[in-house]
Amino acid sequence: MKSSLRVTTVAAAVLFLAGGCSQKTAPHAPPVAPVLVGKAERKTVPVDIRMIGNVEAYSTVIIKSQVNGQVTKVHFREGQDVKMGDPLFTIDPRPYIAIMKSAEAMAIKARDDLERDRKLLEEHTISQQEYADALANQQAADAALDRARLDVEFCHITSPIDGRTGNLMVDVGNLVKANDTPALITINQINPIYVSFALPEQYLPQVRDFMAAGPLKVRVKVPAESEPEEGVVTFVDNGVDTTTGTIRMKATFANTRRRLWPGQFVDVVLTLTEEPGATVVPTIAIQTGQNGQYVFVVRPDQTAEMRSVVVGRAVGDETVIQKGVQPGEVVVTDGQLRVVPGGKVEIKSGLNAS
Repeated sequence: MKSSLRVTTVAAAVLFLAGGCSQKTAPHAPPVAPVLVGKAERKTVPVDIRMIGNVEAYSTVIIKSQVNGQVTKVHFREGQDVKMGDPLFTIDPRPYIAIMKSAEAMAIKARDDLERDRKLLEEHTISQQEYADALANQQAADAALDRARLDVEFCHITSPIDGRTGNLMVDVGNLVKANDTPALITINQINPIYVSFALPEQYLPQVRDFMAAGPLKVRVKVPAESEPEEGVVTFVDNGVDTTTGTIRMKATFANTRRRLWPGQFVDVVLTLTEEPGATVVPTIAIQTGQNGQYVFVVRPDQTAEMRSVVVGRAVGDETVIQKGVQPGEVVVTDGQLRVVPGGKVEIKSGLNAS
């Protein structure tokens, strides 16, 4: 009986194992990964250096009075644009007009005296020294008249440049002194305008070589603005700052839209030259793994290939690929977390990869 029971138990076990094995299924294929893609392209890309710059007025004029007196009129508003020659201030000219009229009378008398002494000298009635004294008096009187006329002119202060006025420091009725502090007003010329930046000294030889071939282009990104402003390098300092290892440069911008303002900090992109025939892909396609950087390339059969790449410079939203991808190949730009090397992908539009 025991032997029969043992055989029956073993047979049941064999049947159970056979049934279990017959119920196993083949491994499931990885799910199809929805992705967004971009295409590797061959482009001419700029060779750029990126820095932080500071906007500076093209020229700054501090307006001070050159005569003492009372301000009788202010011809502009704070923050107003003015043109060269536009009136700014009027200083009471009446005391200086009186001095000028007196100087005119003295000059007329001195000229008459000189003419009289010239005739007397011809008649040998006076000495050569007396005539020389009369000539000196006439010259001094003319100089005094010129100075008096200049003081009257100084009573009418005009703008020496095209620019924008700043904070007004005096009002009508205030007494001002010649060359006193604070100034009456400061005018900044902002069309055109400078952007100043510090270039690392190791780039100086390249800058000098490329400047010899033509103007170097500069782009600046203004905060909260989508389009950059474009200008050219117009100044390279004559020495390297030994404390920072940089050299100061300036670029000039037309600034017709007034997007650049003195004192602003801006992102500066200095373009040295252009590199033709570079292969670029969207920067968001590049991933970083344990073995370095890679991209997923979508094959024609809609499977993903994990491809190691050698990355070059970033240019805007794109990155130069020095090795690993060919122009025309399709790369995954979104949805990489769902992609399995060798697995199927489905190209979607408007995918949210979160």
